[in-house]
Amino acid sequence: MDIRYEVVTNLTKTEVRSELETSLKEEGFGILWELNMKDKLQEKGLEFDRDFVVLEVCNPMAAKKVLDIDISAGYFLPCKMTIYEEKGNQVLGLILPTTLIALQENPALKSLAEEVEEALIRAINNVVK
Repeated sequence: MDIRYEVVTNLTKTEVRSELETSLKEEGFGILWELNMKDKLQEKGLEFDRDFVVLEVCNPMAAKKVLDIDISAGYFLPCKMTIYEEKGNQVLGLILPTTLIALQENPALKSLAEEVEEALIRAINNVVK
């Protein structure tokens, strides 16, 4: 069972980040937070030579629905996406919401997780089309 969805592109890191933000907005999501792991590790005195960015993204309406159904599902919010360099290309991916939400064993969350996952995959695919 794969817990992630990833695509590889030859776009630059800046292009991927910019186009992803636009694509996410079209799907009703926004970027809440961004962590540049390379910069953070170097700030802590650790050498890390690859670009690796973690994004936390959220659709407020979907998040509210999740929390209304099961507040403990909030541990899985917001959704995480990454952009990282691999062999000269950029890899854009996310942890699959359906895989995470399945851990809750609450059927009421399943269809909502499927909708969120489909929207996030569309957002990614629109970047690399």
